[in-house]
Amino acid sequence: MTEPRPRVWYAAYGSNMHAERLRRYLAGGRPDPGARELPGCRDPRGPDRSVPVELDGQVYFAAESAVWTGGLAFYDPDTDGTAWGVAHLLTAGQFSDIAAQEMYRRPGTDLDLAEVLATGRCEVGPGRYETLVCPGHIDRIPVLTFTAPWPMPPADGLRPPSAAYLRHLAAGLHEAGAWRPAAVADYLASRPGAAGHWTPEDVAAAGVP
Repeated sequence: MTEPRPRVWYAAYGSNMHAERLRRYLAGGRPDPGARELPGCRDPRGPDRSVPVELDGQVYFAAESAVWTGGLAFYDPDTDGTAWGVAHLLTAGQFSDIAAQEMYRRPGTDLDLAEVLATGRCEVGPGRYETLVCPGHIDRIPVLTFTAPWPMPPADGLRPPSAAYLRHLAAGLHEAGAWRPAAVADYLASRPGAAGHWTPEDVAAAGVP
């Protein structure tokens, strides 16, 4: 009799909210758009479930994406606000392999989740998506995500996202089915980094792939 697989909820708040893009991280292949071929996970199966989530904290846009040519989404759990996302029910091994690919590491090694589960935070490395965060639980299963090690920067450290990136984020939020299109446009346009550069009307006009 096989042992049950440890499971976690992977809370995506960026482009991996989008089911087709997440599938590339699970099964491998080149996302569209994408600059590199992803090796995928040891276990390529899709999530057992995907549910909309609202987390304490703030999603903001900063840094520079080589793929999207604009700011990337990051999550600061310590800043006031509400972060919308999609939580995918995966094995701990799948989460480890997705995180490795986001960290530009080779998948295949399980992350040690003891620290993040005990304290809510763990820095695996100094990179953009190398800090693990546990913002809570769903059905007594831990919710995990990854973000940058730094807090949300001041206004001059933010960067507006591109239209292509916003389309993927909007599509992922629409797929979740919890928010009306107008609410999604309002939400994305009001995130730090996007606010003042994108209006809800502009986000809506950018369309959904």
